[in-house]
Amino acid sequence: MTALHEMLLRRIAATGPISIAEYMTECLLHPVHGYYTTRDPLGSGGDFTTAPEISQMFGELLGLCLAQAWLDQGAPETFVLAEPGPGRGTLMADMLRATARVPGFHAAARLHLVEASPALRAVQARALPQATWHDRIDQIPGDLPLYLVANEFFDALPIRQFVRDGAGWRERVVGREGDKLVFGLTAPAPLAELEHRLADTRDGDMVEQAPALPALTGEIGDRIARHGGAALIVDYGGRGRTGDSFQAVRDHEKVDPLTAPGEADLTAHVDFEALARAAAPAACAGPVPQGVFLERLGITARAQALAAKLEGTALDAHVAAHRRLTHPEEMGDLFKIAALHPCNAPPPPGIET
Repeated sequence: MTALHEMLLRRIAATGPISIAEYMTECLLHPVHGYYTTRDPLGSGGDFTTAPEISQMFGELLGLCLAQAWLDQGAPETFVLAEPGPGRGTLMADMLRATARVPGFHAAARLHLVEASPALRAVQARALPQATWHDRIDQIPGDLPLYLVANEFFDALPIRQFVRDGAGWRERVVGREGDKLVFGLTAPAPLAELEHRLADTRDGDMVEQAPALPALTGEIGDRIARHGGAALIVDYGGRGRTGDSFQAVRDHEKVDPLTAPGEADLTAHVDFEALARAAAPAACAGPVPQGVFLERLGITARAQALAAKLEGTALDAHVAAHRRLTHPEEMGDLFKIAALHPCNAPPPPGIET
């Protein structure tokens, strides 16, 4: 039993069951025992691997995509280049390397990172020493065009889960049975914020909400609408989906999310329909499948150019990385790309639907 497990048992005994959102917040961000607070979770020695860690091609193409959006909006002479949840800094480092030859782009960019984990900030500082760090997105300077990339950031936002019961909803919560954490349901009640889901759900259907998503996306969308810029949002999810997507990953395997609080990564699928609503007055293009997006940006040609310099196991790994990023049976369909942009500017390349 982890220390956080014991703390949660005591809390539930004292005040009653907690929401999935409260549980995720404690597990991921507890100042002493939280998952992101205490470790670097990425790579073969961690619990999961993200696209930037699979191949440099991913970051290169996203960087050139944002650079083209910057050019399409007149190449503003100063702008914020931002990434929330930048992991090890690999994605941004690859983006900066790929855009080094875009005239004026680096001179105009002011790099800002949003990271809550002290452990990951230390890793990022080695890869991106020129960056400025913030605890929250709303701390990023707000009077400049904003060009932002968020890769597997929104899936870590704590969620609430609700099961339809007639015209009302039961919230799924975390309680206790002895020394075990268990799921339960509250009594049914009508919820104004889920009134719109009565039209596309039936009794027993589960819907998920990320309480922090509207404010976060609204902040980004408002800045882009007012000052220009673009945001690339990469994550798994869909539009107005139903079902339980709450999951835990440890040692690259799915595990029970209640068994080892603070020792596993917790995520849920992103509702891109809710994201688009919250982004107004900015426009939201997509989402499109990651494989389609990368192919539109020329990943196969880039892969072939890199392959020409490789042989043996290095070539095999490179081919496997290209497949993993783009193939529909791997990350190609599971992950989606959406883009926020001003209504009077075109969407970034690759996002047209």
